[in-house]
Amino acid sequence: MVNSLKKFRLSQEKMGKEALLVIEMLNDFIEVGAPLEVPTARKILPYVKRRIKEAREKQIPIIYICDSHRENDEEFEKWPKHAISGSRGAEIIEELKPGKDDFVVRKKRYSAFLGTDLDLLLKELRIEKLHLVGVLTNICVFLTAVEAAMRDYEVVVYADSVAALSEQDHKFSLSQLKDVFKVKVEDRNNA
Repeated sequence: MVNSLKKFRLSQEKMGKEALLVIEMLNDFIEVGAPLEVPTARKILPYVKRRIKEAREKQIPIIYICDSHRENDEEFEKWPKHAISGSRGAEIIEELKPGKDDFVVRKKRYSAFLGTDLDLLLKELRIEKLHLVGVLTNICVFLTAVEAAMRDYEVVVYADSVAALSEQDHKFSLSQLKDVFKVKVEDRNNA
């Protein structure tokens, strides 16, 4: 990780201080029949892949945000068991496996900031702007975007690269991010 930090600091001196957060693109959310399957997540895969490819080409750090729960996590009172630490379900889907210079932040709650070292990593990388893709638009993406905005990061959420369990939840969440929290929401027509 030390070499990755040095590499990104050097490249960012020449360009913008940005990072891509790939949120919850895990087997337990993406695969058919998974405990918390998000069927629309499979539809956003080409767009997420494109965002990752673009970030790599621009040498923008990629940070995978991953649920990683204990077997008896309190969250399972609200949701089916999912993303148990060390399980196949908690792994990033094969199509999006991290590269050697990518980062992985494991979390136990909805926001990628709560109880993790994400903010410290972003500060070490001197990040000012975050690009968000992944699932769920109205839960983990939403709360991570809100908390990032509250921490004074510039935030961009790509509408074509995030998914929710319903179109209504997806649209409402993007509207709230844009209108209330002043997060930039882009889609393929304006990205």
